Amino acid sequence: MENTIFSILPPLLAIVMVLVTKRVLLSLGVGIVSAALLVESFSPIDSLNILWDSFITSFWENGLNVYNIFILSFILMLGVITAIVSLSGGSTAFAAWAVKRIKTNRGSKLLTVFLGIIIFVDDYFNALAVGQIARPITDSHRVSRAKLAYFIDSTSAPICVVSPVSSWGAFLISQLGVIFATYAVTDYTPLQAFLIMAPMNFYVIAALAMVFFIAWTDNDLGEMKKHEKRAKETGVLFDPNKSNPGDLQGNFPENNYGKVNDLILPILSLIAVTLASMFWTGYQASGKVMNLFVIFENTDVPLSLFIGGIVSSILAILLYTRQFKQNPEANVGLLGKAVISGINSMLPAICILIFAWALSFLINALGTGEFLAKIVTENNIPVGIIPFLLFVLTAFMAFATGSSWGAFGILLPIGASIIMVVEPELLLPVLAAVLAGAVFGDHCSPISDTTIMSATGAGVNVIDHVMTQLPYAIVSAVIAAIGYLVLGLTGSVIFGFITVVIILILFFSIWSLKSKRVV
Repeated sequence: MENTIFSILPPLLAIVMVLVTKRVLLSLGVGIVSAALLVESFSPIDSLNILWDSFITSFWENGLNVYNIFILSFILMLGVITAIVSLSGGSTAFAAWAVKRIKTNRGSKLLTVFLGIIIFVDDYFNALAVGQIARPITDSHRVSRAKLAYFIDSTSAPICVVSPVSSWGAFLISQLGVIFATYAVTDYTPLQAFLIMAPMNFYVIAALAMVFFIAWTDNDLGEMKKHEKRAKETGVLFDPNKSNPGDLQGNFPENNYGKVNDLILPILSLIAVTLASMFWTGYQASGKVMNLFVIFENTDVPLSLFIGGIVSSILAILLYTRQFKQNPEANVGLLGKAVISGINSMLPAICILIFAWALSFLINALGTGEFLAKIVTENNIPVGIIPFLLFVLTAFMAFATGSSWGAFGILLPIGASIIMVVEPELLLPVLAAVLAGAVFGDHCSPISDTTIMSATGAGVNVIDHVMTQLPYAIVSAVIAAIGYLVLGLTGSVIFGFITVVIILILFFSIWSLKSKRVV
């Protein structure tokens, strides 16, 4: 069943079930079981063995899988930080402080977008940190959690994929280095090529333009209209009938002793310590080379997040203990309750993430990515549509596998091998199209880890986030796809870029006029 059309059935089955049933764990479970059966040709014992392996590798793979363990630990600690900050009254104090300074719904949305752009070092870190900072502000201005998740998701990966000083940038620059060495490309260094490719990433351009337009206006598409209408008219920010990862279950007493610093200091320490740890781990792993790009290429992001989470958790606890003398209700018992509540709030996200990793393991065993890539390599494809085709294929691969990095790893070398034979001048545009497609597919996939993290950071149901973000992502992708068609057919990056800009301007203008007529 490996490397055949059957290899795409498990991810498609999981995704269709998610969209139909709205039950993520059940759908992922069905996808996992079907994948295990296909890998082992329906042998019951062998299927059970590989099913066990798919889960155990999240924690043990030729030794302790510290990468995943640190990520899961960080998520749990973020839940603890959130709960303690809530218990201490920090969230309430910060929201009251922010309302006085950010007085409009538009201001709260624009702040979230700018935060998503500024915190660009890692997509996980971006999704969870921006959610912690922005949520009290957007909540106070009745911005739906679904829209908050959209802003988080549509600024995290798009910024990371074009930023050289990020975990994504470091990975991609190293990938470019391998490709350039293979084909003896000497016209530019991997770093120079990465920077040149940024304006060629048409999906990132369209997606970010869409985010700013949505933040500035009250225009919405599809399911987002329902969420925004409910939030504005009733103050209910998410569907109360659905479970939301990151939501606290404990009932803490109202605390009027909280200060803005009870929220700001833990978050700032989280950011500062994580960045410092990323720099230090990268510096040590690179042989103590004082080069920022080399450092980020070698940095240990999960360990850095883990260290930042520990320091921030301890600081949040210490800030709360200061209230023991002045707040008669503050006590160790409530602190323990907050810790348990914070951990429980993140357990749904943890479970979904582990299931997604297990499905990814089995999809890799099935060779889903290789099968999709073979479609390109075994067909005579006109040069002019190669950028467009690779954009679409990479998007589908990232959507089906839930991994943009997996799509990068498979299709960047394949895209290079195709274009270097037929049209070497289009190497960078083709590679940029692969990066763009991976981000788009990742945005649409309910089994993507960044989708799950964005929903967790915003405190909204994962499927609600997927369904409300989907229309914006699809519109941005259609615009990007047209840009890649123009680029491929004309051989000009400038023409492709101008096409994307013109379509965006026309789309926003027509949409604004229609909205005014409705009003």
